[in-house]
Amino acid sequence: MKKLEQLYEGKAKKVFATDDPNVVIVSYKDDATAFNGEKKGTILGKGAINNKMTNNLMQRLEQAGVPTHFLEQLSDRETAVKKVTIVPLEVIVRNISAGSFAKRYGVEEGIPFSQPTFELSYKNDDLGDPLLNDSHALALGLATREELDLIRSYALKINELLKGFMKEIGIDLVDFKLEFGKTADGTIVLADEISPDTCRLWDENTHEKLDKDRFRRDMGGAEEAYEEVMRRLMGDR
Repeated sequence: MKKLEQLYEGKAKKVFATDDPNVVIVSYKDDATAFNGEKKGTILGKGAINNKMTNNLMQRLEQAGVPTHFLEQLSDRETAVKKVTIVPLEVIVRNISAGSFAKRYGVEEGIPFSQPTFELSYKNDDLGDPLLNDSHALALGLATREELDLIRSYALKINELLKGFMKEIGIDLVDFKLEFGKTADGTIVLADEISPDTCRLWDENTHEKLDKDRFRRDMGGAEEAYEEVMRRLMGDR
């Protein structure tokens, strides 16, 4: 597979064309952003960690019946994935109150929910990724009713699987963001990444934050937190 021109550069990744029209290469960066890009910085080594962790978890999800864009890890920072058109929805699943949920509804962080919450936001940086419901998504033509139903069922299944994976390594899955894409034939698959950038992860005993909140909130120790999650998940690989 031959790497060709850069197609796109986002906050955390670059995407390159290949000589296969249905395959692109994703390259993970160490750049860190928060608050819709208002805060910028670097978390050394996070690109490699997020790449390896995402690939590990996507392969486990595939084995459990969730289709993903993953094809092959090429190096520490680069992975070949199916070329998709991203559905312009951010899908957020929450198991414990934290972050914007706690702020929005005036509750303290750390309250476990009796069942997970499912949120959609419009993936649009200029508008600040506003929350929306199914009716809004349909009115804006962002997805069909069938696609929304499928995305919801995948998201809740992914939540149960990820909660289990994390519980095995002593981590509580507080909440996380997913993105989905459509392949050339219209199949909906999980895309983007699953990492401490996109998940809130707390040590189940100490409740220490092991995710991007350490960067967002100037807590320090972000590099160590990312490394700790990868060590628990994958050993020394």
